[in-house]
Amino acid sequence: MTAAVPIPTTIPHGRTARRLEWPHLPPQIRAAIERRCGSPVSAAASQGAGFTPGFASVLTCEDGSRHFVKAASLKAQRAFAEAYREEAAKLATLPEGAPAPRLLWTHDADDWMVLATEYVEATQPRRPWRAADLDRAVAMTTAMAEVLTPAPATLELPTFAEEYGDWPAFWDRLRADPPALPALEEHLDEAAALAGRFAEVTAGSTVVHMDIRDDNILLAADGRVLLCDWNFPVAGAAWLDTAFLMIGPRGDGHDVDALLAASPLTRDLPAESLDVVIALVTGYFLYSATQPVPPTSPHVRDAQRWQGEVCWTWLAERRGWA
Repeated sequence: MTAAVPIPTTIPHGRTARRLEWPHLPPQIRAAIERRCGSPVSAAASQGAGFTPGFASVLTCEDGSRHFVKAASLKAQRAFAEAYREEAAKLATLPEGAPAPRLLWTHDADDWMVLATEYVEATQPRRPWRAADLDRAVAMTTAMAEVLTPAPATLELPTFAEEYGDWPAFWDRLRADPPALPALEEHLDEAAALAGRFAEVTAGSTVVHMDIRDDNILLAADGRVLLCDWNFPVAGAAWLDTAFLMIGPRGDGHDVDALLAASPLTRDLPAESLDVVIALVTGYFLYSATQPVPPTSPHVRDAQRWQGEVCWTWLAERRGWA
């Protein structure tokens, strides 16, 4: 395999979120956060990456300490508040050695869900992806699979098949108006059939993060590589996060098949198993991209469309459909 042809995008990486900022929080919530931080907040740097509208800022306090804090209203942003609640529960239960920022405290009251994690001096992978950053991220997923197998029973995770059992149906919804992508109409039935087999190849006992993208990765100054947004992990095959990590780099032109052939998690994986999972997520991305654009996340549909195109091109090349 050779390097892939990059797929152009106008997505403003690192500036995709439209978030609540510190002045938007109610006074009682700001006061509660300052009490838990132990010092008044002197500066707040909102994090521009991601696709959700909840508050997510690095807070600098008058005593010089820094804290990463998320918050969402249970009244106005219930889905995001519940996601933050779920994330806090998962962070509190992940075993030592998991590549996650340490949970410090939560405030689940006053119609708000707030959580704070350790501040990590870090950068996110640059886009387009650089080979050195990608190597660090692959090393992280390899170590993570070892630490998180088997999944701790206290996490109470659904299986991959339970959580994503309705995803093959996205291909059926695309039949009426298939995206204008090379060879898609001719091979839609074959892709749908592949996706329908996902349960047999995704089964496993490993904690799978499921949202592994550049905007959820921290390349820490101390050498660690951490994952953010542990909202909805599942139990599944140990190789899945490594495979999902490849979507962005593939779109940026990297030879991800060579990387997968070298990774201990994927080098012995049957090619068909990877094709099944690529087909599954391709249907999800392409269908999701056709939905209305949420006013609180103006770039999410463009990002889903781009990932869908990346995955389709990758799958078509692997299957000889291109």
